[in-house]
Amino acid sequence: MTERIYEPIPNELQLTKRAIITGCSIGALINCMNIYFGMKTGWTIGGSLLGAILSFSIMNLFNNKNCPSILEVNISQTAASAAGGIASAGFVSSVPALGLLGVKLTTLELTLWALSVSYIGIFFAVPLRRQMIIIEKLRFPQGIATAETIMAMFAKSDIAKMKSKTLLYIAIIAGLHTLLVHFFPSFGMPPLVKSLGLLAISAWGFKLYINPMMFGAGILIGTRISVSLFIGTLIAWGFIGPSITQMGWVSEDIMNYQTGARGWLLWPGVALSVTDAIMALILSYKSIINSFKKVESKNNSEADSQEIPLIWWTTGLFVSSIFLVIMANFIFKIPLLVTVFAIIISSGLSMIATRSTGETDINPIGGMGKIAQAAFGAISPGNMVTNLMAAGITGAGATQAGDMMQDLKTGYLLGASPKKQFKAQLFGITAGVFLTAPIYKLFDSAYEIGSEKLPAPAAFAWKAMAELLTKGFDSLPTHSEKAVIIAAICGVILSLLKMNDKIKPYIPSALAMGISFIIPAYYSIAMFIGCLLFMLWGKISPENSKTLGFSVASGLVAGEGLMGIVTALLTFFKIG
Repeated sequence: MTERIYEPIPNELQLTKRAIITGCSIGALINCMNIYFGMKTGWTIGGSLLGAILSFSIMNLFNNKNCPSILEVNISQTAASAAGGIASAGFVSSVPALGLLGVKLTTLELTLWALSVSYIGIFFAVPLRRQMIIIEKLRFPQGIATAETIMAMFAKSDIAKMKSKTLLYIAIIAGLHTLLVHFFPSFGMPPLVKSLGLLAISAWGFKLYINPMMFGAGILIGTRISVSLFIGTLIAWGFIGPSITQMGWVSEDIMNYQTGARGWLLWPGVALSVTDAIMALILSYKSIINSFKKVESKNNSEADSQEIPLIWWTTGLFVSSIFLVIMANFIFKIPLLVTVFAIIISSGLSMIATRSTGETDINPIGGMGKIAQAAFGAISPGNMVTNLMAAGITGAGATQAGDMMQDLKTGYLLGASPKKQFKAQLFGITAGVFLTAPIYKLFDSAYEIGSEKLPAPAAFAWKAMAELLTKGFDSLPTHSEKAVIIAAICGVILSLLKMNDKIKPYIPSALAMGISFIIPAYYSIAMFIGCLLFMLWGKISPENSKTLGFSVASGLVAGEGLMGIVTALLTFFKIG
């Protein structure tokens, strides 16, 4: 897809109050959901498609006599995506990793941090837009999918209404189930395995976990990732864990991070994930090289009047950088020059991230974040706070730049004004920022981050990397060094095998397998069950599953994610 799929009518509505209010409201909720989801699984969900469906539905619901335009929905979706992505600016990785090290931040400190780090990515993305979208016409698959979804909703409004109703009903059911489980936990994890006399495997996490969010995640991540999680679970919790316990390498307190199997399994899991992420970065060398090349275009039809003015993004970048330098020093005592260096690195990584996202739909920030950690470990050896948060700056900017470009691609295909999209992104980020810190603090107060309830796998990976760079291999549990080396080798081999397009769909994901070593077994099993149920639905009713699959999955995730805020409040006030 290289050409526009829609030509706006003259004076078509775009940046309206209802579009901004709707998009910011949806995005703020997606952001809250993403914090909860990210603490459970280690990744977040892009808000573009979900924002598009909900924006269309809500604006039509409350404005029957004045239906929204295509470009209004695009603006609303853009704001929703920007607000929904704040969680990925360290709030499921570097920030909770800091908490695992015993550094607790106040709500004000977290808000200031979110304000300082959340705008960098958008200003990095602006100068890359013309080159990557208009001149080179990179695909940005999610951006295309969102544009086509918006067009399909307007072409077949009945289908759009069915999708939105399905999402809403499923979300209500998922939310009610989550509330029920809060008061009656056995509805979430019935003692089926124990009742069958299989106490041994139950102790290792092989349980039936009825969890809407995990079922929905299994649909969203697809068959290959779900199967990879299940394979990793069998290896880690079904074989390695029991073996090292039997040999006396760890205590029989399985879930204890200090002495039990969980703390031991963390390290080969991190090795698998990090190796896969770094290999993805290495194998994207063509994208990296092309990031620093400039391709000239002989045919550029975009009106100059719609270009985002140079003064807008340069001023924004300068002001946000100054604010970030001050806040990093004020909150984390990071030296000024280290933060400046982090911003410079982030600008370069943003070019790599956006190009990789445009060509493959994969943002290789996982590997880049670990490389950044290694760089700051060399600059400031022994300081884990600087290591985590300086690397967090580079990761946040690059992640946001890649994600923002998807939305700018959607706008380009629909003929939207980039100026107005840029404003929508600024509104969206601002709306998301002020909810992020309170919601994060709520979960941190109601639950123990790193517990079975919120396993925070991404945070443990960042923390483990910081410890390894600070303390060396002495920080590894007894006899785990060989497991780390073997896991790293397996990660390299699996990454190389994926280069063969014929067998790529059948090669397990090392990243997903690594995550399965870190989260309790029943999480991976629940996602695998969700994937199996979706496959069964596809066999029974292929058309229905294709049309409504995303809506069902999003409803399951959103329903539990948003009700999770309610149950966290109930837990905090000791109700239930």
